[in-house]
Parts: sequence; C-alpha cells; structure tokens
Amino acid sequence: MYRYIKRLFDLFTALTLLLMSSPFLIIIIIILAIHFKGSPIFKQKRLGYKNVSFEIYKLKTMRDLFDEKGVPLPDIDRITKLGALIRKLSLDEIPQVINVFKGEMSFIGPRPLSVKNYPLYTPREILRQEVKPGITGLAQVNGRNHLAWDKRLELDVVYYENMSFSMDVKILIKTVKNVIMQKDIAVTPQFKSIIKSRTTVYR
Repeated sequence: MYRYIKRLFDLFTALTLLLMSSPFLIIIIIILAIHFKGSPIFKQKRLGYKNVSFEIYKLKTMRDLFDEKGVPLPDIDRITKLGALIRKLSLDEIPQVINVFKGEMSFIGPRPLSVKNYPLYTPREILRQEVKPGITGLAQVNGRNHLAWDKRLELDVVYYENMSFSMDVKILIKTVKNVIMQKDIAVTPQFKSIIKSRTTVYR
C-alpha cells in the first residue's frame, strides 16, 4: 500500500519542483552549455526497478576527455572548477527529478548503478532491485561514496526490507542536513567501482 502512496508523493513533489526550479535550472543549463561548449546534460544507462534499464539525467560536471584507447580519463583530470562547485552543492542531481516524474526513480531508494554491475551482485544484493532507485537513500545518508561497496549494497537491501513512511522521512531529513553541511560529498571520488573491487572474487 505504501508503494502507491510513495508514488503519488513522488509525482506531486516532482511536478512541483520542476515548475518551481525551471527558471533557475534553465539559467544553469545555459551557463553549462557555454562552459562545456556542448550538451549540459549527462546521460547514462542505469539499472532500475525489476532490472529494467533507463537513462539517468544529471548536470554535466566533467569534460569529455579520453586517452589514446578511447577510455575516459580519471574524474580528477576531467572535472572543471564550475563542475566541482555544482557537485559540491549537489546541483548536478536536479535533473533526476525528471526521472522521478517519469516513474523511473523515486526521491528515496537505492542509488541506480551501472547495468554492468548486475552480474556481480550476490543473491541478497539483487533484492535492491525490488524497489525503485532513488536520488538519495539509506546508504547516501550513512557515508555515501566513503562506504565500501559491500556496506553500500547491504544498506540498500536493508532499505528494501524496512521501507516505510517513517524511514523515508528520516532519510529525507538527514539528506537535507547533509547537503546543508556538505557532509560526505566527494567532488572527485576516487572510489573503485564495484567491477574493479570484486574482480579478484569473480576471476
């Protein structure tokens, strides 16, 4: 029952935020379009609810720079000063409200990860796909990028097992506090991907 109430809340809040933030968002998009001399929106395939993939939207914060093999350079070499500021203020997440409005995401839930990660999940970790991914979640308010992958994925499953109105309210309040205090925000995270961190396990 709560899932339906949660969806109605997401839909109403997403529409309200889109209407209220559109003038501000348009200004940022224009600035980024000039700054990056191209599209100001970053899009990437992520794995969503029931393992259905979708394109996530974020404000662009890094230049498109690649090595001789066509592999993107490390974040620290590609992020710009403006991009770092946008990440520090968590403004890059704003376009995900569109994903929420479309029903691909929720405001609160496990962060959507790359589709490449799915084969590496344990049977228990696959349970994180039984709820819609979120802009913020239990793992994000308890360490975010500073957590090891095993811990992050375990918190995602804990959220699935205990999802409730009271838990969502607590996560939302803590998210607002963390953003205001700029807590656990890694502007250029050097955290290994789940693919790299589990390579030795799955050889």
